[in-house]
Amino acid sequence: MLACGGSRISHQNLGSRFCSTGIFHLSSFTVKPPSSAAATVAAIVDNNSHNPRFVSSSSLQSKSAGDIPFPPVSFSQREDEHEKPSEALSSVAGGTVALGKFDALHIGHRELAIQASKVGTPYLLSFVGMAEVLGWDPRPPVVAQCDRERVLSSWAPYCGNVAPKEFQVQFMSVRHLSPRQFVEKLARELGVCGVVAGENYRFGYKAAGDASELVRLCDEFGMGAYIINSVMDRHQDARNMNRLDLKDRGQVSSTRVRQALAEGDMKYVSELLGRPHCLLLTIKDWESLTSTSSTQRMSAPRSSLLNLPPKDGFYENCSLLFGEQNAVTCRVSIDTSHIHLEMDRVDFCDNDYSQKSQVLGIEFGELKS
Repeated sequence: MLACGGSRISHQNLGSRFCSTGIFHLSSFTVKPPSSAAATVAAIVDNNSHNPRFVSSSSLQSKSAGDIPFPPVSFSQREDEHEKPSEALSSVAGGTVALGKFDALHIGHRELAIQASKVGTPYLLSFVGMAEVLGWDPRPPVVAQCDRERVLSSWAPYCGNVAPKEFQVQFMSVRHLSPRQFVEKLARELGVCGVVAGENYRFGYKAAGDASELVRLCDEFGMGAYIINSVMDRHQDARNMNRLDLKDRGQVSSTRVRQALAEGDMKYVSELLGRPHCLLLTIKDWESLTSTSSTQRMSAPRSSLLNLPPKDGFYENCSLLFGEQNAVTCRVSIDTSHIHLEMDRVDFCDNDYSQKSQVLGIEFGELKS
C-alpha cells in the first residue's frame, strides 16, 4: 500500500464568499486521525485561537465571484472527446479524492474540492454508467461534458490555484462492493491518501455505509478522512423544495439546481452553482442566421443542446460565448422545439465555419415575466 504523508492545512484568507449559503459549521462528525503515522489528518488553526481543531474548509473565507478570474471559454466540439474513465494507479495515486455524484458542480461540490486541495492533490471521484445499470431514464446533464474542465478551472483560485481533476470509475465495477471493499479499493488499488465526503454521503452495496463508517474504514486502511457539513440553501424555508424527501434538510443539491432551472429562476440557479448557468449548443451551419443593419438573429433546434436548458421563455441580459472572443450580450427565447438568439450585429458569424460544427455557450440572465 502506498505510504501517504500527512500535511498541515495552512490558514488562508481568500476574501468574502459570493453566496452566504456556502459557509459551513463545525462538522458534526469528529474526524479520527488514522492509526498509521504515515497518514495523519491535518488540522486547521481557528481564527480566534492558536489551538488546532477540526473544522470544515468553508469556515475559511473565499473570494467573491467578482474577484475570481474566469478562464477563457474553450469548448470541446465533441462529447466523446471527454476523458474516458480510467482506473490506472498513476492517475490518482497519492491524491485526495472528494466523493459524490458531481452532476451540477454546484457550490457544495466546490467545498468538497476546497477541502481536498488543503490536504493533497484534489480529485473529484464519481461513477459513470449509473443510469444504465440502475435503469434510470436518460436526462441531459446540468453541465455539458465538454464544459466540465472549464468549470473546474474556475475553481482553481479557491483551491490553492490548483484546478481539481475528475476521476471516473465505471459504476458496474464497484456496484456490488461492500463498504469495506470499496475503501480497500481506494487505498490499495488506486493508492488514494485521503478522502473527503459530505455528512450525508452513503457508499457501498445498497448504500450500506455512512460517513462515520467511512472514517472508521479509512483509519483501518491508513487514509485520512474528512467529513464536512452540507452547504445549506438559504432559500429553503421560502421555497420548501424537496419537502417530501426526508433526507433533504435544505442542503444545496443537483436536484435543487434542476428544479430552479425548471422554474426559470436564473438568479437562484447562479447562487446554487456559484456561477451563471452555461447552456451549450452545437451549430452545424449558419443557414438560420438573419441580419439587419443593427441586429442578428439565429435559431437552433433543441436537439443541438448539449445540456439542460432553463424553462421555456424569454431571457434578457444573456451572454453569448464563442471561442476566445469577448462575450456578446444577447436575448434568448426558448420554446418547445427551438432556441432563438438575438444580438447586436457582431463579426463572429462572418468566418467560414461550413466545414465543421461549432459550439456556442449561453450564460443566462433573468427570465422576463
